[in-house]
Amino acid sequence: MPSLRHQLLATLIPRLRRAGELSSLPEERERVLEGQARRAPGLATGLVPGFARRFTLVTDSSAGFDVHVLAPRGVEPERTLVWMHGGAYIAGIDPFHVRYAAALARRLGVRVVLPDYPLAPGSTWADSHDRLVDVVARACAHGPVLLGGDSAGGGIALAVAQSVRDRGLDPAGSLERLLLLSPWVDLTTSTPATRWFAARDPWLFESKLHAYADWWAGSPDDLARPEVSPALGDLSGLPPALVLCGTRDLLVPGVRLLARRAAEAGWDLTYVEEPDLIHVYPILPLIPEARRARRTVEDFLRGSAR
Repeated sequence: MPSLRHQLLATLIPRLRRAGELSSLPEERERVLEGQARRAPGLATGLVPGFARRFTLVTDSSAGFDVHVLAPRGVEPERTLVWMHGGAYIAGIDPFHVRYAAALARRLGVRVVLPDYPLAPGSTWADSHDRLVDVVARACAHGPVLLGGDSAGGGIALAVAQSVRDRGLDPAGSLERLLLLSPWVDLTTSTPATRWFAARDPWLFESKLHAYADWWAGSPDDLARPEVSPALGDLSGLPPALVLCGTRDLLVPGVRLLARRAAEAGWDLTYVEEPDLIHVYPILPLIPEARRARRTVEDFLRGSAR
């Protein structure tokens, strides 16, 4: 049974985020673009106490967008975690992403790479996919790599891993493990159970997800491409993966599809499904369910250390 703190967040988060069904596509597009225009430059580190004292931060823009690299001070990391942030493809890195990334960096002694990829509706998957593949391939050339993401970022991470495999960009096998938190991996939203789960989800709304998926794909013909909906792509030959999701999440049907297809492909994927927990619960603050997920995640990622 979910904790009282989880239930409180399940009520508060949708209100704070002003979650609701799509009223008008032009109005939503304008709202999203206005929100993007208000974003402050740089990485939002305010939720990490003493960030400047405890971490180094370097930002590289050679990919055509900012790629932030943070690492614990006083540590020489041997491994790199590349983290693709969520936000339905329309929102950038927020303070909770930074908080989660910094916690993993400190607890695991890794450097964390946070690409701030271009967003929909102004950009599509095609504007960043190849460059994100290059970011991961370069990391693989310098040592062991963990690759992960939450929500939309989980879908991006899986799509990038597939392209790295297909293009032979990791001949040494440096890409060790994948971590996907409530990943959005099927943008066709074609699984029959989607509507039932949508009615249970207090945060995500089907009408908005259809709009955001269309913006990210750029064309209806691209919705089923593996770069957009990686659950529909070839899942063989990928690194071991851990996937976490709660059942009050509109994305559950796509995640279950991913787990089924992974088993059919012989992919070593561990799927942890938590009853009645909301979207991206592992990165939410102050709830015991997130602490439990943290232990599972850290045990999994430490298992890849050489």
